[in-house]
Amino acid sequence: MPDYTHAPEPLGVPARRAALRLLDAVLRRGESLESALPAATRAIHGPDRGLAHAIAAETLRRLPDLDAMIDSVTKTNLPDDAKARMALRIALVQVLILGTPSHAAISTVLPLVDGGPRKLVHGVFGTLFRANMLLPEVPTLPAPVELRWEAAWGEEMVDAAGRAIAQVPPLDLTIADPSETEGWREKLGGESFMPGHLRLGDHDSVPDMAGFGDGAWWVQDIAASLPARLLGKGEGHVLDLCAAPGGKTLQLASAGWTVTSVDNSQSRIKRLRENLYRTHLKAEVVNADILEWAPTEPADAILIDAPCSATGIFRRHPDVLHRVRPSIIAETAALQARIFARAADWVKPGGTLVYATCSLEPSEGEAQLDAFLSARSDYTIAPVDQSELPAGITPTETGTIRTLPGMLADQGGCDGFFIARLKRS
Repeated sequence: MPDYTHAPEPLGVPARRAALRLLDAVLRRGESLESALPAATRAIHGPDRGLAHAIAAETLRRLPDLDAMIDSVTKTNLPDDAKARMALRIALVQVLILGTPSHAAISTVLPLVDGGPRKLVHGVFGTLFRANMLLPEVPTLPAPVELRWEAAWGEEMVDAAGRAIAQVPPLDLTIADPSETEGWREKLGGESFMPGHLRLGDHDSVPDMAGFGDGAWWVQDIAASLPARLLGKGEGHVLDLCAAPGGKTLQLASAGWTVTSVDNSQSRIKRLRENLYRTHLKAEVVNADILEWAPTEPADAILIDAPCSATGIFRRHPDVLHRVRPSIIAETAALQARIFARAADWVKPGGTLVYATCSLEPSEGEAQLDAFLSARSDYTIAPVDQSELPAGITPTETGTIRTLPGMLADQGGCDGFFIARLKRS
């Protein structure tokens, strides 16, 4: 008699099952989408792996609106973590966002609720499909995020954030030699906002693009490139703290600085070394915890790319909207304060310290700076001038930088960052 106990699943189901595992990892266990990807997709490869990631990411972008749609046709709301709700989310996002035919979308998610309410899932999906279901043009943010950001930045920012998450972010490149910016624009297309920057819309696979293998450029959002730019041309020794995977290290090395890059993650350090090798740039790389490590002598400059909630990169990593809670923000803010205070002692008198976070939370930016300056009379803000920034991003009244959703919106937007440049007396 044939053994059917290990029969392969129908075509398409493994990718949807992997997407379910990804969503469970993010929504129930609080893992990041990228860290959950290897385990969730280890049984699939190639296009199926990419499809699983796309389904999960798009579901997270549209989660509140998908849930509102499901709840509109059920007598009793399904539990948030019920497999039936998860299956419906996956089926709906395929039809409404990814363009999957409805019959394929539903047939590949029903096996996910084996032993469960398959008729319910099929019925809810059919009801919504017959009603010509549509998602709103501007996605709704998760309620806690919306309340937090509206209190900090206002309704206009929340609306801009919703519009930003609905769009595929453009690809920004940092050119190793800014004098070659126009030449690379002619080769790759796109537009440049300032020397050393290039923004692309549609593009080939990054490793296949001209210049990648030669290390002529690297991928880096325009906002993420600003902290290193504020240190200017190399004039001595700089510490790049929390440096991996190394975009800012590459900028500093290409600007002529003698760079020491420090990070406590072995896997991210590996990527930093790979990036240095590809770009033919040099830096001393140290795998260490900044709270335990110390340099042998003070540095001329320090760049702190502080660990944070990463809510500023929600366009590329929508999982942060669902897994980052106030407790996590408070935890990272406390860690930032310790790093900030410790690293400040390593700057030579007259030297420069740049503090940056890819966060939209004031407690990880403005409040962090205020507390630091209250405790350190030897530091003052070195105001950023508009000439140091691209059009569309302006310094704050205090001379710091705060990038928000809505900035550069007509050109594809930018990540959310807080950046302050300080001088030690």
